[in-house]
Amino acid sequence: MNTLPDGTPIRRVLVVAYVFPPAGGAGVQRVTKFVKYLPEFGWDCSVLTVANPSVPVFDETLSRDVPESTVVRLARTLEPGYALKNAVSAGSDGTNSASARSVGGFRKLLKSIVRAAGNAILQPDAQILWYPGAVKEGLRLLSELKHDAIFVTAPPFSSFVTGAALSRRSGLPLIVDYRDEWGISNQFQENRQKSSLSQRLQEHMQRTVLRQSSAVIATTGRSAASIEESVQQAGGNSSVTCIYNGYDAADFASASNAPAECEKPNTGESNHATEDSVTEASDRKLRIAYVGTLWNLTSIEPIVAAIEKLAVDAPEQASRIELVVAGRRTGAQDEILNRLESLPCQLICNGYVDHQRAIEIMSDADVQCLLLSDVPEAGRVVPAKTFEYLALRRRILYVGPPGEVREILADFPQADSFSPSQVAEIADYFSRNLSDSAPGFTTNETLSAIRFERRTLAQQLADLLNQACSAGIESPMPVVNCQFHKAEQVEQFENAEVTA
Repeated sequence: MNTLPDGTPIRRVLVVAYVFPPAGGAGVQRVTKFVKYLPEFGWDCSVLTVANPSVPVFDETLSRDVPESTVVRLARTLEPGYALKNAVSAGSDGTNSASARSVGGFRKLLKSIVRAAGNAILQPDAQILWYPGAVKEGLRLLSELKHDAIFVTAPPFSSFVTGAALSRRSGLPLIVDYRDEWGISNQFQENRQKSSLSQRLQEHMQRTVLRQSSAVIATTGRSAASIEESVQQAGGNSSVTCIYNGYDAADFASASNAPAECEKPNTGESNHATEDSVTEASDRKLRIAYVGTLWNLTSIEPIVAAIEKLAVDAPEQASRIELVVAGRRTGAQDEILNRLESLPCQLICNGYVDHQRAIEIMSDADVQCLLLSDVPEAGRVVPAKTFEYLALRRRILYVGPPGEVREILADFPQADSFSPSQVAEIADYFSRNLSDSAPGFTTNETLSAIRFERRTLAQQLADLLNQACSAGIESPMPVVNCQFHKAEQVEQFENAEVTA
């Protein structure tokens, strides 16, 4: 058996992750960094992921963090491509004539019917179409190579169903990682139409997964407490641990130590700009950056409303504000941003950018913006970018309800928090920062962010994996040999807990 220099035996974990490089996004970074650093703490990784992911964005740069020694197995999904799924989920088409409006209305109705049927049949999500291939390939991998544990991360929550099936068939301890809570994710997911039957079915699925699990991970302390209640209600005996998202110090090695200067506002018909059009200018501005997805849980509305107020009260100050957004946005969020077109401020809109470019945008900002809508349960959410913002030591503007984000930022003197309804106070915050002699950048070293470093978090996961293996928890379902035949594949899928 291979060992670390201190004599610790090296074990192997099967990581089940639908979202994995080359797919992009914050959720991909969490599992990729675990895979990157776990070998330092005695855990080699095999990864089971999807061969043809139906995802909105890709980021090839994240593949650099996957060690060459990682065993990666791909299983195909039966899902349609993301473009088709997005077309079905999109709103009504733009129309002008009466006949066109009639056709558009029919298309909207047809989309609604298809979407509702898909949501009703595909439980807990469309990615359940990955389940047959994933279980087949996962069992093959487990039969070929000795593993000591199974780690599965979600959403999509069908990955939990896959991981639980592999755990039952192999007898290996199951560790599940809630990047988002199942209930919160479904509550705010775009285009999600949930019936009471769907809700009961998914609650049954979650209980089955939690009873199968040896350990459960949440990304915030408050989520851990909520999920612990779900474990107890399910009759499970797994521990629930919080392992935050974080930052990788290696990603910030080339980050700049001072914010970049920004150009003067456009004098043409539009104040929109691309990043390439930004040049140095003698007049100092306040560059506010938001990096991440804009949707109903992270609405840009309070920021736009505050800039609108400043444009009325102090137009000259508004002309020195530059708002940079980078990431995917819903149509409703684009409509909110479009309200800035007639104002003297500068708006720079980027789509999804790769992780390194995102760090550059954050590094060039005077103020880094965190957003959460004031809705139930939002206080349990901590956006993943929070920790990279902390690592950069810039000013942080949090606009959201009281909760765990505010608790984390309480130790950081350069962070200010407002509720989404405090539009006047946010406008005053912009005004005060424009008056400061050196906005944004700070060399404050009093905050120790090492507890959020990816290597530290991987060590926490390694400790949890060690505990799960040492506990010797037997699988609550009969253990079968991982070797199987085609006839058994059908039986596995039919017996899986994917229906109530």
